[in-house]
Amino acid sequence: MSDDLKWPSDWTRAVLAPCVLQLVRNRDESYGYQIVQDLNVHGLPGIGGGTVYPVLNRLEADGRVCSEWREGNGGPGRKFYRITKEGEIWLRETAGSWQDFTARVAAVLTLEGSPA
Repeated sequence: MSDDLKWPSDWTRAVLAPCVLQLVRNRDESYGYQIVQDLNVHGLPGIGGGTVYPVLNRLEADGRVCSEWREGNGGPGRKFYRITKEGEIWLRETAGSWQDFTARVAAVLTLEGSPA
């Protein structure tokens, strides 16, 4: 798949919160810029901090992540995020639902012809 492929923005919005939460979980803790970089590495380029930070704020407001502000070493401070127990549960449920949904959509999209 080409790195310059652009998906509809509503597709990205639908999966961004669970993707961000999984990336936080993968690193045990993470900060916004690092998450943006991880999204890019994993094939979701073009998603910037202006998109990721509101997602992190919603995840925090919903109790799915907690955060801690840390002073920077010679640079600006950073807000680090960690997944919570509630976030773990939500991520597991959401990932399962998403996998089921995408399998059903793929089955429909691969149908040839129309039903009789």
